[in-house]
Amino acid sequence: MVENDSNKRRRLVEFKDGCRYGKFGKTKAYELIAHGRIKAYKMGGKTMIDLDSVDEYHTSLPRLETAASQGAASGSVATHGPQGR
Repeated sequence: MVENDSNKRRRLVEFKDGCRYGKFGKTKAYELIAHGRIKAYKMGGKTMIDLDSVDEYHTSLPRLETAASQGAASGSVATHGPQGR
């Protein structure tokens, strides 16, 4: 852990551990870093990922709306299978 200006502990982990924590691969991690979606720092020769920024990224993702939840919200019921047999 690394101290920052506001005395809050920053949760920094090595790159591969940050990818594992975030459940994404290294290519996606580099993309997220390049677009400023997650934060990364260099410590010596190692790239460290800020886990708080990974949590913020996950929180910012849109919620998946399923057909069942949309149907329940509108009161309609979807039917499947043979019709009129």
